[in-house]
Amino acid sequence: MRRIIERVGRGRGFDLEAVEAALRAAVLVAGARLLERLVAAVGKGRQPEAVSCACGARMSSRGVEEKGVMTLLGPVRFSRSRYECAVCGEVRYPGDELLDVVGTGRSPGLRRMMARAGSRQTFKEAREDLKVYAGLEVSAKDVERVAEATGEQIEGWESCQRAEILNRPQPWVSDAAVATMYIEMDGTGVPMVREALWGRKGKQPDGSAKTREVKLGCVFTQTGTDERHRPVRDAASTSFVGAIESAEAFGARLEAEALRRGLDQAQRVVLLADGARWVWNIAELRFPQAIQIIDIYHAREHVSELCGMLFAGNAKLLQKYRLRWWSDLDEGRIEKILYQARKRLPLEGPLRQSAEQQLNYFEDNPQRMRYAEFRKQGLFVGSGVVEAGCKHLIAARLKQSGMEWSLRGANAIIALRCNLASGRFEDFWEERAA
Repeated sequence: MRRIIERVGRGRGFDLEAVEAALRAAVLVAGARLLERLVAAVGKGRQPEAVSCACGARMSSRGVEEKGVMTLLGPVRFSRSRYECAVCGEVRYPGDELLDVVGTGRSPGLRRMMARAGSRQTFKEAREDLKVYAGLEVSAKDVERVAEATGEQIEGWESCQRAEILNRPQPWVSDAAVATMYIEMDGTGVPMVREALWGRKGKQPDGSAKTREVKLGCVFTQTGTDERHRPVRDAASTSFVGAIESAEAFGARLEAEALRRGLDQAQRVVLLADGARWVWNIAELRFPQAIQIIDIYHAREHVSELCGMLFAGNAKLLQKYRLRWWSDLDEGRIEKILYQARKRLPLEGPLRQSAEQQLNYFEDNPQRMRYAEFRKQGLFVGSGVVEAGCKHLIAARLKQSGMEWSLRGANAIIALRCNLASGRFEDFWEERAA
């Protein structure tokens, strides 16, 4: 520190940025040395209690071993006692357990920072930002390992909670009363490595797949409406869950999250989604009490596609009926749309078949499209929350140019990002270390 002051004093100018960098480096070095002194006695010497092995046998001390740990302040070395089991050969280091560095050379604080950084941007960008913002020298691969390992730990933590919630003999009781709970679901594809795609059918010319679907769900609440009787989402009430998994497994995941958030105490439950069959299968099985609403913007897209088939080549009629049927859709007059559209069906051919498929969409879902009635009840009719989640939670991180994910890596990062977006990361971190 004295050398830095003397160097500044001899200079003719004052480069504030250079001085800041030098002082920060000096402070970190001094902090690392102090930290090294503080942990020197941790886990070394006679333990207050006998050290036991997982097999039940008592372990014996086998001397002291030194370990290096990378911390937020820089590299630190400390010595800790090594214990071995004479029965099964298992090794334990009580000092590592006390400092939360079992099986790793990175401190908990550094791992937390690396996990956050790796969840938000590419691992290379995270590595560069950690160097610039915190003066930490880690590799992109280090960030990847820590972020994915943390995501897997989060998935394990949440899996235990799901099992407890879903297997309780009595209803799960939430701390907060819920006026209206919304449950939304959607899916989006993520590019995968070849090994994760074996045997899967896709949209490529040869019938193969390049992506796998991430199923994403969200839960949020609504207490009231604004002065125009439009629904208002409660602040900070949105939580997310997601994974690349079967619809059955995802349904259980989403139900557990809704129960955790107070599903059984909610005065009203609304399920908002597009028309995907797997979504409504989950709705019927897991949320039979919910008011089911098809996202109005998806419904409008289907109206537009139907008009394109019925009035191909006649732009004036296409525009006329699209606006007319959008208005009918807003009022929930689905039967009127069906009646008028059927009178204009082509007599035969592929175009008729495609148009009939669009009509089937409306015939299968009329009660989910009574938008005027839903609005009178002060309910949302658009699933924009989960669609935004697909964009900023999944696409923004996992669908960047050139990316290909393993199933393990994708699910780990999805778990990490959903946990962070749900405001549950601190709860996880505290319970993990307990």
